[in-house]
Amino acid sequence: MSRRVVRQSKFRHVFGQPVKADQMYEDIRVSKVTWDSSFCAVNPKFLAIIVESGGGGAFIVLPLAKVSGGGTGTRFAPKSPSPCGGSGQRHPGVTLAPMMAGGLGATEVWQIPDYVPVRSITEPVVTLEGHSKRVGIISWHPTARNVLLSAGCDNLVILWNVGTGEMLLALEDMHTDLIYNVGWNRNGSLLVTTCKDKKVRVIDPRKQQIVAERFAPHEGLRPVRAIFTREGHIFTTGFTRMSQRELGLWDPSNFEEPIALQEMDTSNGVLLPFYDADSSIVYLCGKGDSSIRYFEITDEAPYVHYLNTYSSKEPQRGMGFMPKRGLDVSKCEIARFFKLHERKCEPIVMTVPRKSDLFQDDLYPDTPGPEPALEADEWLSGKDAEPILISLRDGYVPVKNRELKVVKKNILDNRPPPGPRRSHSNADISVSVPPPTI
Repeated sequence: MSRRVVRQSKFRHVFGQPVKADQMYEDIRVSKVTWDSSFCAVNPKFLAIIVESGGGGAFIVLPLAKVSGGGTGTRFAPKSPSPCGGSGQRHPGVTLAPMMAGGLGATEVWQIPDYVPVRSITEPVVTLEGHSKRVGIISWHPTARNVLLSAGCDNLVILWNVGTGEMLLALEDMHTDLIYNVGWNRNGSLLVTTCKDKKVRVIDPRKQQIVAERFAPHEGLRPVRAIFTREGHIFTTGFTRMSQRELGLWDPSNFEEPIALQEMDTSNGVLLPFYDADSSIVYLCGKGDSSIRYFEITDEAPYVHYLNTYSSKEPQRGMGFMPKRGLDVSKCEIARFFKLHERKCEPIVMTVPRKSDLFQDDLYPDTPGPEPALEADEWLSGKDAEPILISLRDGYVPVKNRELKVVKKNILDNRPPPGPRRSHSNADISVSVPPPTI
């Protein structure tokens, strides 16, 4: 009998490397806000970074073609045209579609043009007012057009229809303390949240019900992070009672015992998980760390398999994760990160070594594209749909932003949301916006 010593996996030899020095973004002052956030968002067209600014916080948006793959390299000039927060607001959260959101007590949505504007954009397309305290978490729905989630320090989660500026749902009285993170499942039917009260909750937002919860999946007092996997399991990061960092894999239908629970190290940075559903690889990045660790999640024990670690000399202050459709398939690139340091942003490329120049079908299954599968009203009425998939065989070319269609809104047609409404949007127009993609 032959015994298999090494586990077979096509991702076993994944390695990471930084891009050339002339393709890095330099002279960027990353925000010093004390918030466990990635401070960065990226899609195949733009890079958004929360930066320091006099009198408050601001964010900048840079076209990826300006540096990455441009061949000439560039330095970012702090006075270059870019969107920025108005009224001296700090923006601890940022996310990208072709549009962008962030805010203080409100959630601001900004239209990012395909061209480089002559001057900074100073007014958002719409401001969504419903939180009484700072908004720290924002996330686009994975399959429904224009549905945006926001969560703030008021322990409230709100879902918005950005196209009309209206509040769809307000999830109140579910969290008793500060919300650490919120994540969608693959089709956007469920949410997973972590909270300072040490509970992980699985929530059906349309029924406004908690369908499963687990107290203290990690026994330590430090913040916990949780995400859904493709199979519907929940991956968590946290700390043990002895302050060691720990990761776990859970089945929400049986939350009592973990599928897997592994201790890692004694560093104190909160681990932020970035998950690639196509390859079932989760990448762990901690604020203040100088490394990115990656694990493959499978249905074989120990279920969470360590693959490798990318290490650099400088500690990271934030991290952006490129969607799969933004990768270079000709170089067998399976992930790309944008690692924030104190004064620069350094792209990191994760590659599977292959000698063939042919398209690697096993590395690039069809992946979620930018087109939404549902309209906001369809999703709110109870309909679910899987993401619309696209092939990467011929590469992906980002589509141009759709022009804004401005229509006067009849306020008499507004229907009250299915729950208490604390405030309302200051938008006076109905806007047709690009499909929300993360």
